[in-house]
Amino acid sequence: MKFGIAIRNMGPQSNRTTIRTCVRIAEQAGFDALFVSDHLCIPPDQTEGSGGRYLDVLATLAFIAGATEKIRLGVSVLVVPYRPAVLTAKQVATIQELSGERMILGIGVGWMKPEFDALGVEFRRRGAITDETLNVLHHLFGADVPGAYNGKLVKFPSFVFQPRPKRPTIWIGGNGAAAMTRAVKFGDGWHPMLPATELKAKVEELHAGALAAGRAVPEIIVRRGLKLDDTAAARTKVAAEQEAGATYFILDLGRYPDEQSFGKSVETFMAKVAS
Repeated sequence: MKFGIAIRNMGPQSNRTTIRTCVRIAEQAGFDALFVSDHLCIPPDQTEGSGGRYLDVLATLAFIAGATEKIRLGVSVLVVPYRPAVLTAKQVATIQELSGERMILGIGVGWMKPEFDALGVEFRRRGAITDETLNVLHHLFGADVPGAYNGKLVKFPSFVFQPRPKRPTIWIGGNGAAAMTRAVKFGDGWHPMLPATELKAKVEELHAGALAAGRAVPEIIVRRGLKLDDTAAARTKVAAEQEAGATYFILDLGRYPDEQSFGKSVETFMAKVAS
């Protein structure tokens, strides 16, 4: 099992010093990747824990890319309906290029309707927009001069798509049938938020779908918090996730107060849980 770790890009801890220190701690500790989370327009009644302060995930990943050397960089997950498809592809390609092809692109449809309202995006069409954006990403990363694209929601003429690094790994977030279908069709991994007790049957279903479609078995990613003051229980919980079919575990330390607390938790996890 591979291990990633979530980095706060929200709240007062989302400052350049704390982020830079935490990502370097994570890299030195040996995590496979680090992950930031996506919100753009937090409504006033949803600010607990962040104060409404969220850094844009793609801009934050660009900053993190410059502060690290080898660790992979991920979004868990990018709400793609919030952004124009072609612009998203260009931003992703730029981060992938400048990071040395270290990006993991987790993708989701979103859930917070007030954010959609603030951005002028129809909430009911978020699934269709996500599918269209995934099509566009595959189309543009497929050629230096991709042909014209004529989708249901997005249309554009042929243009030069440079730089065109290797397409980043794509993980599809979401629990339902639509997300699983996207994972088989577009993704390299599936990133649900299901408890381990429900995960195993869904993983078996996903594996069957991938086999029927002639696709490789996707990575199965879970993101969990752990009580690191009870390392035996934490180890048991990680083992249960692996038994249920998870192949990738993202450690979420929640609202850690500072880089010192982050570093202490990282040390405990890597020495007593992940080892």
